[in-house]
Amino acid sequence: MDRLLSLPRVFEPEKIEEKWYSFWEEKGYFSPDIDSPHPPFSMVIPPPNVTGYLHMGHALNLTLQDILARWKRMEGKKVLWVPGTDHAGIATQNVVEKQLTQNGLTRHDLGREKFLEKVWQWKEDYHQRIVNQLKKMGASCDWSRERFTMDEGLSRAVKEVFVRLFEEGLIYQDEYIVHWCPRCETALADIEVEYSENSSHLYYVKYPFKENPNEYLLVATTRPETMLGDVALAVHPQDERYQNLIGKVVLLPLVGRELPIIADEYVDPQFGTGVLKVTPAHDPNDFELGKKHQLPLIKVIDSKGKMNQEAGVFAGLSREEAREKIIQELEKNNYLEKIEDYNHSVGRCYRCDTVIEPFVSKQWFVKMKELAEPAMRAVKEGKVSFVPERWSRVYFEWMNNIRDWCVSRQIWWGHRIPVFYCRLNGHVFARTDQPDSCPYCGGPIEQDPDVLDTWFSSALWPFSTLGWPDETEELAIFYPTDVLVTGFDIIFFWVARMIMMGLKFMNEVPFHKVYITPLVRDAEGRKMSKSLGNALDPLEVAKECGIDALRFTLAWLTIQGRDINLSMKRIEASRNFMNKLWNAARFGLMNMEDFEQVDLSRQPLDLKDRWILSRMQSVIARVKEELDQFNFGEVASLLYDFVWGEFCDWYLEWSKQDLYQGSSQEKIKTQNVLKYLLENILKLLHPIIPYITEEIWQNIPLRESESIMVASWPEPRGEWVDSSAEKAVEFVQRIIREIRYLRAELAIGPQETVEVVINLSDNSLSGQFAESIGYIERLAKSVVSEWGVAITRPKGAAISRTKGADIYLKVEGLANLQEEMARLRKKIENLEQEFRRVETRVNNEAFRQRAPREVVEKETRRLEEIAREREKLFDLVEAITIQ
Repeated sequence: MDRLLSLPRVFEPEKIEEKWYSFWEEKGYFSPDIDSPHPPFSMVIPPPNVTGYLHMGHALNLTLQDILARWKRMEGKKVLWVPGTDHAGIATQNVVEKQLTQNGLTRHDLGREKFLEKVWQWKEDYHQRIVNQLKKMGASCDWSRERFTMDEGLSRAVKEVFVRLFEEGLIYQDEYIVHWCPRCETALADIEVEYSENSSHLYYVKYPFKENPNEYLLVATTRPETMLGDVALAVHPQDERYQNLIGKVVLLPLVGRELPIIADEYVDPQFGTGVLKVTPAHDPNDFELGKKHQLPLIKVIDSKGKMNQEAGVFAGLSREEAREKIIQELEKNNYLEKIEDYNHSVGRCYRCDTVIEPFVSKQWFVKMKELAEPAMRAVKEGKVSFVPERWSRVYFEWMNNIRDWCVSRQIWWGHRIPVFYCRLNGHVFARTDQPDSCPYCGGPIEQDPDVLDTWFSSALWPFSTLGWPDETEELAIFYPTDVLVTGFDIIFFWVARMIMMGLKFMNEVPFHKVYITPLVRDAEGRKMSKSLGNALDPLEVAKECGIDALRFTLAWLTIQGRDINLSMKRIEASRNFMNKLWNAARFGLMNMEDFEQVDLSRQPLDLKDRWILSRMQSVIARVKEELDQFNFGEVASLLYDFVWGEFCDWYLEWSKQDLYQGSSQEKIKTQNVLKYLLENILKLLHPIIPYITEEIWQNIPLRESESIMVASWPEPRGEWVDSSAEKAVEFVQRIIREIRYLRAELAIGPQETVEVVINLSDNSLSGQFAESIGYIERLAKSVVSEWGVAITRPKGAAISRTKGADIYLKVEGLANLQEEMARLRKKIENLEQEFRRVETRVNNEAFRQRAPREVVEKETRRLEEIAREREKLFDLVEAITIQ
C-alpha cells in the first residue's frame, strides 16, 4: 500500500496537467461510443478564429462547456463535444497581407492562386497553436471529429446551402449601398460595423439659389467631402420655413451642379437648419430617398476611400484630405457660414478599425424575413431558450428589425461564391460542382470572384460538422445539440443565423439552450484590453497558479446576469483552495495505508459521522440542481464552503481522535467515511478542476474506475439524510465559534486551555450536548467544567450567547480585564467611526446611482457587518462591566 503515500507534500500543477490530458486522450474518453444505448448529450464549440490566441473570454467559455461535458459523461450520457476552428476570412487575409507588405508585395502581385497557397500555409502553421491552447485549458472535446470551416465537408455543405437558397429565390444580387471597408476593400454586414462616439464638427454650407445667387439655403453637414456627390436638397413637407421653396433649384457650391429642392417626411426639421443635402451614393438613408424620388447616383469616393474623377480637382485625395481642402475652398469662396462642435456615432470595421464608407456596389444578399419568422417562433414557443432569459429580448429586438444579409465579400480567402456567369449569352447560375461551360448554351463561363461572409459557413456549424448534407449516424444521434455556450456579442452574428439555418435545412432547431456567458472585466470592472494594460493572459496565469485554479475562479465568479470582475487576488484564493484540497486528500490517504473496505450502513456512526454524511447528501443534491440551472458560481461556492469549512475545518479535525486514539473498529469506520467523502468531493469537483481531482483519484484505494472521468456521478442516499444530526452539530459549532470569539477578543493565547461553563436554554438540548462535549473541548481548546439548565454565571467570567445556550468563559488568570476592557472600548469607538463613514456613503444618493451595483451591495453588507460586530462587542463589555 506504499503508493497511497505518493501524494507529494506540495501540489505542483505543472507536473500533472500534460500527463493527465494525454492519458485521457489515449484512453479515448473524449470520444462517445456511437453504439451505446445511453442517451446522447452534444455541444459544438464556438470555433475560435484560426488567427486567434486564447484570451480570458475563451478561457471562460471553454471552462463552462467543459464542466457540462465532464458532468454529463459522469452521468452516463454519450457526450459529443465537437471542436473546430473558423477560417476568419477578413482577419486571416489581413494578417497574411501584412506579412506580404513587409516584403513590399501585395496579394495582387502574387495572384489569387498563389496568395491562397500562402494563406493555407499560414493556417497550417498557426492552427495547432490555438488547438494546443484549448487542450491546455482541459477542454475534453472529441478531437477525432475536429472540423475547420473550410475543410472539404464543410465546403460541400456551404455550396449546398447557397445553391438551394439561390434556386428558391432567397439569394439575389443587387446594386445596393453597403457598409464598405476601404482598408479591407470589402462589404461588411450591418453587424460587422462597430459604432463609437466621435468628436467632430457640423459645417454650415451656403447653397445659392439658381434664380438669385445672392440668396441661399443653409445646410448643415458632418461630411463636406461627400457634397461633391449631392443631387438634391430635401426639406420636410410640413416645415413652414421652406414650403414655398419646394421645387426650386439651388447650385452646388464649388461645382455649380443644379440641385432640385424636394420634400420628404424623412427629413428631421430639428437637425441643423432642417435642410438635408441628398447624396444617394454615400449615405444609406439618402440612397433610399434617391430611389424614392428617382434621383441619379454620383459616386465621388472609390473603393479605397480616395476621391475619384467625379470629385474633379480633389481626385486622388483621401476622405480626410478632401474634407480639409473643401473646407478651405468653401471659406475662400464665402460658402462656409460657421463650424460647430458636434458629437456623433461613427461606424468602424470590426476587424481593422477603419472608418467605414457607405458605398454603392453590386452584392449578393440573402432574404431574411422568410428565414427569420420561424426562428422567432421557435424561441417564443420555448424550443430554444436563452439563459439568462433577458437575452431573448435582445434576440427579438434584432430579429424584428432584420434586414437582408449582404453575404458577399471582396476578398480571396473564404468560400468562393458558387455562382457562374456565361460570357457568351449572360446566363447566371449556381452550382455545387465546378462546371466547365454554360449548361444552357455551352459557352465559356467565369466564377464570381467574391467570397462568402465568414458567418455564412458558421451559421451551418451545428449540422455541417455532423456530416450534413449526408444523412450520417452522428447527425441522427447528436442533432439537435443540447446547449450552446457563447458570448452576448454574437447573438446576432451567429446564434440567430444558426437557428434560422437549422430550421431551414434540418427542420429542427440546432440547440435547445443558449447559455450567454458574462463579460470578463478587470478587478475595477473595466473591460480588459491591451491598451489599458489590464488584460490577464490565461496561459500566463495558468503558469503561475495552475489551470485548475483559473478554471475554478472563472466558474466561481460566473453569476447569471453579472459581469466577472477578475483579479489575481481571486485566482490566488482558488489556488489556496487547491492546496487545501490537496492537503486534505493527503491527510486522508496517509491514514488509509491499512485500508479495509466495510459497509458503512452497518457501522455504528457517531454524531460527527451522521452529520457529515447527511451534509454530503445535501451537497450532492444541490450541485445537481444548480448545474441543471447553469448556476456555475453557486456550484463552485457550494463546494468551496463544504470542502474548506465542513470537511476540512470540522470533520477532519474531529476525525483525528478516531484515527489516532480510537479503537480498531472506530478507525476502520472513520477511514471508510473519509474515503466515501473524498471520492464524492472529487467527483463533484472534477468537472470544474479536472487535473487535481484525477491526480488524487489515482491514489484512492479500491477506487471504482481507472479514471475519475469515467466514474459515476454521485447520487444522494436518502437513508443518510439526518436533519437532527445536522441541527445538533450546528448547535455545537455555534458554541465553539462563540468560545473562539471570546478567546480572540480577550487576547487569550492559543496555547492556553480555557475553562467554560455552558448554560443550556432547556433540557431538550441535553442529550445532543452530552454527545458533543468532546468535540467542543478539542476544537475550542477548552474544558467544559459544568453544563446544564439554569446554571449561574461564575464570577469573573466573560459571556457570549448563541441560540440555545449562554457560554461563560472564566478569564481569571488568563487576561487582565482592565487592560482588555480599555482595548475593547477603543475598538468599539473605531467601529463607530467606521460605521458612520460607511453609512454616509451608502446613504448618498449620488453614490447609489453611479457606483456599480456590486460596489453598492458590498458597502451595504459591510455596514451590516460593522453593526453586528459593534453590537456584539458592546454586549461583551457591558456584561463584564456589570459583573
